[in-house]
Amino acid sequence: MPRFSRTGLVLAMLFSAATALGQQDEPLVLDPGLSFDPSVDFGFDDDIFAAAFDEEEQSATEAWFEDFTIRISQSTSGQMNNHSIDLGAFGKFPKPADLETNRLQFNVRYQNPIAPGWLIQGSMWYRVYWNQDYEYTTNQDSIDTEGQLNDLFIQRSSGAHSFKLGRQTVVWGETVGNSVLDIINNSEFRDFTIIDIEDARLSQAMLVWDFFSTDNSSSLSTFVNLYPEFNPAPVRGSPLFFDPGFNLPDYSRDGKILLEAGTQWKKSFEGSDIAVMAAYLYENQLRYDPPLPGSADARPDINDFLLLGFSANRAIGKLLLNFDMAFSHNILADSFAFPGTSSLSTPVNLRKDQVGTSFGFEYAIDNEKNVSLGIQAQTLLDAEEGLQPGQTLTNDGVFGSWLVRYSNAMRNGDLTLSATLQGDLAAESLLVFLGVDYTLDDNWSLSSQFISITAKSGSFLTVFDEDIRLGMTLTYSF
Repeated sequence: MPRFSRTGLVLAMLFSAATALGQQDEPLVLDPGLSFDPSVDFGFDDDIFAAAFDEEEQSATEAWFEDFTIRISQSTSGQMNNHSIDLGAFGKFPKPADLETNRLQFNVRYQNPIAPGWLIQGSMWYRVYWNQDYEYTTNQDSIDTEGQLNDLFIQRSSGAHSFKLGRQTVVWGETVGNSVLDIINNSEFRDFTIIDIEDARLSQAMLVWDFFSTDNSSSLSTFVNLYPEFNPAPVRGSPLFFDPGFNLPDYSRDGKILLEAGTQWKKSFEGSDIAVMAAYLYENQLRYDPPLPGSADARPDINDFLLLGFSANRAIGKLLLNFDMAFSHNILADSFAFPGTSSLSTPVNLRKDQVGTSFGFEYAIDNEKNVSLGIQAQTLLDAEEGLQPGQTLTNDGVFGSWLVRYSNAMRNGDLTLSATLQGDLAAESLLVFLGVDYTLDDNWSLSSQFISITAKSGSFLTVFDEDIRLGMTLTYSF
């Protein structure tokens, strides 16, 4: 049989197929001599099937990455004012203008509802310290790296119960950024890139159980801290580090099992909330005794105490009033909580009771602008009892701090102006922070900071008096 032309062959096949479909009782038998031209393109494309599988693979990969949020930031900051500080008998301390931080940071956050009622959440950061960063200088003028796990927990919610196990934070109190009850998690202030307690909190290994009433008007929350940790000593070479002449080691547990536990009951009413709480805790700030003869290491010690607390808030239109009260039994009389510092003066080894309160307000000026005020005041009970002649306390009388925050979001939230003022009740110090955050697009953002510090002699901020700090951060998020 002669060969069909290409067109003739295709038409013949189509006609034969139609005949076969129309006459199923007469099977089509091809001539054994029939041959096909291999160069004929019948229009079948395997790529359409491959693309289907590729799309399925790509969708699975994209869905997996949707659980991650990644931020890459390059930040630089420094003290810009050439000046010196008069330290009285210790002479003058020069403060030349100097770059303090120059680092690249990766922030990774993961959140995945793996099944109904189950959630896994975690976050971490990893830093690269470039030339002129104080970590670079401390590392013998070499690039240094560091990573830290912020939180990692698994949560199970079922009915009125919720359980969380892993590294996490527990926050008590209503007063924004300045509550006497916000003392459960430890914190770390390394330098002036972090001045807010919300950014300084460190997570700890905890089991948290929350129970909610049927109408959600009340709740009971209980935590057990399985491995209490303490405020890290200031990093050598950082702006907040002052060489005492010896090392500040971590606390050695020597096989001791340390636990913390607490519970909070909260009730919501129309326009207000109240809460009562109790906890057995360790003070976050270590107490250091001077080294023994022949040793270069200070002797860190810990102190456990009992905390009883009450908090409340009341909403009146755009105004939210806050109030906290704390009673601490058996705390160290000379302990204090100041960013990055430790009790390095000869301590008065006395345990006392302390009463503290914090109160303030949050006011929404409009949808874009808000302002808040928080005042904290504490005092020791029977402060003079047990003191030897000539001994004085670090915390004498009423001591505390105040905090004002203002924020203004403009251009649909792409531009945010913020200001923070912080000082102590004795009017011995004032920290002014001004920030500008600008969102360039869906991925890029730019922020800048200005910090000014004024402090009198005797204030914990004395060595930062007249400091002016500038900083800038470029961030890519995806």
